[in-house]
Amino acid sequence: MRALFASTRGAGHYFPLVPFMQALRRGGHEVIVAGPAELAPAVAADGFDLWELGDPPDEAIQAVWSRVRQTESYEEGERLVVGEMFGRLRTTATLPRLLEAMDQWKPDVVLREISQFASALAAERHGVPHARIGFGISAAEHYGLMLADKAVNDVRAEAGLDPDPGLESLRRSPYLTCTPASLEDPELPLMPHTVRFRDPAWDAAAEPLPGWWPGDDGRPLVYITFGSVAGGEERFRTAFGAAAEAVADLPVRALMTVGREMDPDALRPRPANLHVEPWVRQADALAHATAVIHHGGSGSTTGALAAGKPSVVVPMFADQPLNAAAVERAGAGLVVAPASPQDIEGALAALLADDAYTRAARRVGEEMRAHPPVDAVADHL
Repeated sequence: MRALFASTRGAGHYFPLVPFMQALRRGGHEVIVAGPAELAPAVAADGFDLWELGDPPDEAIQAVWSRVRQTESYEEGERLVVGEMFGRLRTTATLPRLLEAMDQWKPDVVLREISQFASALAAERHGVPHARIGFGISAAEHYGLMLADKAVNDVRAEAGLDPDPGLESLRRSPYLTCTPASLEDPELPLMPHTVRFRDPAWDAAAEPLPGWWPGDDGRPLVYITFGSVAGGEERFRTAFGAAAEAVADLPVRALMTVGREMDPDALRPRPANLHVEPWVRQADALAHATAVIHHGGSGSTTGALAAGKPSVVVPMFADQPLNAAAVERAGAGLVVAPASPQDIEGALAALLADDAYTRAARRVGEEMRAHPPVDAVADHL
């Protein structure tokens, strides 16, 4: 079987595909990744070939971001990002090269992350079956299809495809995910044809962390991450300072990662119990952590729960408020929004004082490990 995986830019979009890519390769199937040039280093590091896709003009992207920054509501910002950025600009820009991939590489199946709409259109044009790989809870996909409906249908019309009201053809495609059912919003319908899997990386042995805290006395470790995007946006950087201040007076060690877009030295002053790095392998940090402060990104959320670690969630944008609410519903953490040092400190202190949060996180982690392994995905396809 030849499988084409399609992703937009950004670690949070690409990384959920990787366990499924690796599983198909282990099964002897051929895999190629279609995505922007920005993904080339990560794709190469994972041992796959990249079919490079086009990008929208920078001025068009910046125009949308400018409008997003001026919005007064989370909902309006999401309408612009999902509808205009992903639904219209990125779909239009990537569709030509994806159609070429259908012609030249001739995949048997297309697997796309949920924001990569063009790959579903290209697959439909060529009669190739396609499936979605979700990140986070399916509520994000539910709202995403609503927000992208008009823009994607506009692109469909330009490409000569029949209308797809409500993007029902996308909604009916198989929905593959590593998120457990207990996190789903009980007030929303599940995606049809949902299949849940276990990522074997959750059970990989962790490496020890360097001796970043001289004279460590066994204090619990708190891992702090706000993902790969927030550090590059000035309006989100206050969360890093708030988290640093929150741990200053608590009897903990803290490890914070700020991503590649932010200079760790920009976080000054910082408390003596806090160490800052651009990037640390998440599995290693989580293995040694007692609790996590994060933004509610899908990778951080599922990673913390798979490791059985409770979370203080500080959601900022995208699907983060949905994931944060899911963690709190499960009893596996607390939500602080907007971020303030005092509120983060209070929530973290509550997590450290009451092991009910840890027990709840472990229950969710056990549920996730009860799913069939991602290597079973080939049978489903």
